[in-house]
Amino acid sequence: MQLAIASQEGIFFVLRWIHFFAGVTWIGLLYYFNFIQGEFFKEIEPAVKGVAVQKLVPRALLWFRWAAMWTFISGWSLLIGTVHTGVPLASSWGIWILTGATLGTFMWANVWFVIWPNQKKVIAGAPDAAAAGAKALLASRTNVLFSIPMLFLMGAARHLTLARDFAAVNFTIVIGVIGAVILLLEVNALKGKLGPLTTVKGVVHCGVALAAVLYLLIEITTRTM
Repeated sequence: MQLAIASQEGIFFVLRWIHFFAGVTWIGLLYYFNFIQGEFFKEIEPAVKGVAVQKLVPRALLWFRWAAMWTFISGWSLLIGTVHTGVPLASSWGIWILTGATLGTFMWANVWFVIWPNQKKVIAGAPDAAAAGAKALLASRTNVLFSIPMLFLMGAARHLTLARDFAAVNFTIVIGVIGAVILLLEVNALKGKLGPLTTVKGVVHCGVALAAVLYLLIEITTRTM
């Protein structure tokens, strides 16, 4: 008896299932940290916050960082596997999915190389814990900012088709413009300031605005005269 799940389609399905499960866990915890925990920590007494930082935060961060890792691994496995089956990157699907994957990759890198190392200092009560916490917060807020257009783009890959002659599209322009916007925001995540990302309302509004900007840039840069 041949099992459906043992076929190529079944393998892709398992990867998507892992991607969905890990992604929901990752983004759910990202929103928990930014929308709930951060605001709660502002209102409680220092002693209570100290216990939460020692007992609650490490558990949440464990799930958070490994959910990010499995989302990253399964997502890129799906993308590479799909291209291997003959689906072209020079397509509506390719533009949407690669832009979303780029945002997701920066988010994964922020988790593992910025947020987690700095949160370890906060948990340990290191001398530079306050500065480390500020760096982690900026990277975390940037991940919220990126997550909103990322989810839009992932959905668009399957449900919003660009009617284009992609053979005539100048992908150097597309990649250059979109990549520059994302890279500038990531540089701010590493070296800049919170600015409008300071508040929950601010980061959500900026995320929606970024989704609109990236959508319009893709619409404009992929059009040919």
